[in-house]
Amino acid sequence: MRGHLAEISWSVDDGAYAVLILDQAGWHVTPKPKVPDNITLMFLPPRSPELNPVENVWQFMRDNRLSNRIFKDHDDIVTHCCAARNKLVDQPWKIMSIGLREWAHRS
Repeated sequence: MRGHLAEISWSVDDGAYAVLILDQAGWHVTPKPKVPDNITLMFLPPRSPELNPVENVWQFMRDNRLSNRIFKDHDDIVTHCCAARNKLVDQPWKIMSIGLREWAHRS
C-alpha cells in the first residue's frame, strides 16, 4: 500500500492535491500507512459495494469477458484476463458508463 500511495503521490501535479477513495479491504486499512502530504484517504463505509464503481467494472468483466470459459491452465487464465483488461482500457467511455451511478446524478 505504501508503494502504491507513493506512486500516486508522484503522479499528482505540483501544487495539486489528491483525495483517494478506498473501500475497506484489508490492505487499504493497514495500521499506520505512510500517507504522502499531497494525498488524503477517504474510506467508504464497510460492506457498501454499491458505493464503489469499480465493483461494476469487475461484474462487467466477469459477465462479458471471462465467464463461460474453460481455461487450460494458469497461463491461459492470465492471458485471457490481460486481454480482457486491455480491451476495456482501450474503451475509456465504456469504463465511465459502467461506473456511472444514475442515483448520484439526480437532482
